[in-house]
Amino acid sequence: MVPLVGEQGATSVELGERAAKRAEARMLIDGTLTVAADGAEFDNLSPATGRVLGFTAAAGPVDMDRAIAAARRAFDDTDWATNRELRKRCLAQLQSALETEKEDLREELVAEVGCPVMSTGDAQLEWPLADSLRYPSRLIDEFDWERRLDGGGLFGERNVRTVVKEPVGVVAAITPSNYPVEVILNKLGPALATGNTVVLKPDPNTPWNATRIGRLVAEHTDIPAGVLNVVPTPSNEVAGLLATDPRVDMVSFTGSTAVGKQLLRDGADSMKRTFLELGGKSALIVLEDANPAHVIGGAVGVCVHAGQACALTTRLVIHESLYPEALAAITAAYQAVPVGDPAQPGTFVGPVVSAKQKKRVLDACDQARRDGAQILTGGRSVEGLPDHLAAGHFVQPTVIVGVDSTSAIAQQEIFGPVLVVLPFRTDDEAVRIANDSAYGLAGAVLSGSLDRGMSVARRIRTGSIGVNGGMFYGADAPFGGYKNSGVGRQCGIEGFQQYLETKTVAFRAPRTS
Repeated sequence: MVPLVGEQGATSVELGERAAKRAEARMLIDGTLTVAADGAEFDNLSPATGRVLGFTAAAGPVDMDRAIAAARRAFDDTDWATNRELRKRCLAQLQSALETEKEDLREELVAEVGCPVMSTGDAQLEWPLADSLRYPSRLIDEFDWERRLDGGGLFGERNVRTVVKEPVGVVAAITPSNYPVEVILNKLGPALATGNTVVLKPDPNTPWNATRIGRLVAEHTDIPAGVLNVVPTPSNEVAGLLATDPRVDMVSFTGSTAVGKQLLRDGADSMKRTFLELGGKSALIVLEDANPAHVIGGAVGVCVHAGQACALTTRLVIHESLYPEALAAITAAYQAVPVGDPAQPGTFVGPVVSAKQKKRVLDACDQARRDGAQILTGGRSVEGLPDHLAAGHFVQPTVIVGVDSTSAIAQQEIFGPVLVVLPFRTDDEAVRIANDSAYGLAGAVLSGSLDRGMSVARRIRTGSIGVNGGMFYGADAPFGGYKNSGVGRQCGIEGFQQYLETKTVAFRAPRTS
């Protein structure tokens, strides 16, 4: 039986009721907080309890058209694209407003995302709040917006050439449900700092964090009307307008690979700039000289936020000499991981975000069984939950063995607390297994030798990788993937430049006497 967290502090029911009273149900269009044109709304459900937390305005085609038009006008007709001092001031105002409402935002995240409250101390809230706006705001002063080319090209010294960086234009930011505040701020920060206007479409499973940001922008910043628009909608057709409307210059999307590929196709006719941060099936490689005690932490890390993170190392690729002992220890650790109410401070594993996602995870485990895999622990719904969590979307932490790297369970992104363990004999085999994936987002290596660990890491075809516990996360560090894990990078200088166009200006200088 998976241990459950004891009753202490607020329950998800109580926390959800508090969050609902403080939530913003309206969308933001052209500087005004508003309901949908047709009055439509959709329910916001608690992943932990299955109950309706409240409702959110549901944007329809008319609302999306208004939002795109507002963003287009704000880019074309205001000085937002050129006024760097205004942008710095507005980002500082938004930072201050977010910090003022940080605790409300924390409760709101636990209520609608289902993330354990302990996770809000890192990537769910505290980390992005610390630097996701501050870093790109600082770059407004530090970035090299113009540079002069040496020499004169074809026409000698009289031909002067300057390379100028300018904003792309109207950006459609489409964000996921798993780390919504983190992703939203890491899109808004560089997009706004570089002078773009934005239409933000949050995931319909977790809309309130985005609508709260919309309210803060409207009430506490000098951001001009239309620069940021927030349009929640449960309709894929309405959301799809962002990819097909020629007034939108760029799509910045974080989510599934399948949806990312569709957005690429939909945006092709208007040649949209596209940034895609997509799925992953990352590997943690454990070499035979690694400290066995460090393996457990890496393996249990897959259970963070119930496995709903694209960069988690959901494949444990471990040397055969360590395999039997590590497998026993990992199985015991997975059986001991605290699962339960995300509002409780001791909970490590909360629910997945929806009934649909729970079914997807359990179906993948069932298919693995049918394919001959051995499930050492988990693979089922959590039993014995308190009554208020009976309708929540909980999955047992799961360890799967007895498959090779080509099996479906070792190839597909599951987005649940599911670890696949794969043994290897040589470093070359470990590298082959790690690279035997359609994805290339993240990864990790453990070794008793830093040089050896770095050597293996450099051979892995992935956008980010940690060696011996190294952490690549940060607003200053580019993040994104190879292969089906995406196109482009979020954060860092590369993420800042993602939202910029490049123009070369040349002129013939007058002769000097």
